[in-house]
Amino acid sequence: MWLLQTSDVKWASRWDTYLLMSDDQIHWFSIVNSLMIVLFLSGMVAMIMMRTLYQDIARYNQLETQEEAQEETGWKLVHADVFRPPSNAGLLCVYVGNGVQFLGMTIITMIFALFGFLSPANRGALMTAMILLWAFMGIVAGYSSSRFFKMFKGTEWKKNTLRTALVFPGIVFCIFFILNCLIWGEKSSGAVPFGTMFALVFLWFGISVPLVFIGSYFGFKKAPIEDPVRTNKIPRQIPEQAWYMQPIFSILVGGILPFGAVFIELFFILTSIWLHQFYYIFGFLFIVFLILVVTCAEITIVLCYFQLCSEDYHWWWRAYLTSGSSALYLFLYATFYFFTKLEITKLVSGILYFGYMVIISYSFFVLTGTIGFYACFWFVRTIYASVKFD
Repeated sequence: MWLLQTSDVKWASRWDTYLLMSDDQIHWFSIVNSLMIVLFLSGMVAMIMMRTLYQDIARYNQLETQEEAQEETGWKLVHADVFRPPSNAGLLCVYVGNGVQFLGMTIITMIFALFGFLSPANRGALMTAMILLWAFMGIVAGYSSSRFFKMFKGTEWKKNTLRTALVFPGIVFCIFFILNCLIWGEKSSGAVPFGTMFALVFLWFGISVPLVFIGSYFGFKKAPIEDPVRTNKIPRQIPEQAWYMQPIFSILVGGILPFGAVFIELFFILTSIWLHQFYYIFGFLFIVFLILVVTCAEITIVLCYFQLCSEDYHWWWRAYLTSGSSALYLFLYATFYFFTKLEITKLVSGILYFGYMVIISYSFFVLTGTIGFYACFWFVRTIYASVKFD
């Protein structure tokens, strides 16, 4: 005989007892420790930057003669080149648009999961919600991409829109399709059915692509973003840079701190994916995501400031790659996790692991790169709009 018993536990939290991962005390300690360290570093870096910038702007605005201005060095000297369109500006617009699309999908998915709308009782609900939200976020991808494309004085907005709609999802879909063919070859029940693949293609071309074109149309119709300073026709010569300011070294260093903000949580995520455990601690995940956003923004701004002070004005792509390089460390950690935590011996299983981790790392690159780019774009416009120029 069954007895009905009332409970004060909310419906969204009734799975917590069964689905929480093991070693929850270690999880709590590691997350709090990571939060405190990153917040301390972020606050310290922010205070240093604000104090230094305040002194720079005050000193530049106090200059009275042109001779004094010519004696100055630093980021003010490149004001006539800092907004010069970068090489491969169209590709940068494409990746920025895709990053905004992925960022919007991530935020909304986390909010839904945080409030219990996506219960782990339905194992496919989270992935389904992410794919649907990604498709509907196509409108912000087109809008963001076209706004920068017009600012860079691009004219073929339809071509740029098509690349925004096809490049990132096309690469992800090709890798996913090849991996699924390997699963089909093994005659595994884990293969995605043909009907589901057709549904994904329909979401892509039937919903996402048209929304990208709609967003791009409205974005290109708006007035272009105006630079706070004028750009000279003749590019300024960049002085020889120190070894620690070389692009490769600077980019690789910039990705360490964002990865450090998430690598502890990454362990639990990889465990939930590859060791068949449920991940149900979305509150911690949201906090770590906020830490990641702040860290990507601040480390990119700091390195961009040092770059401009060394009179190197090619900051557009480096801003994107600086925080985006954290994806390289993510993939290296995934490789370490494969050899230390997993016992995969079959070749196909190993290919599947690294194939899916390439997709995850690539998506992480687009996400973090866009965060760093927007932070740098706001920072550069702010500091150059604060200084008086003749």
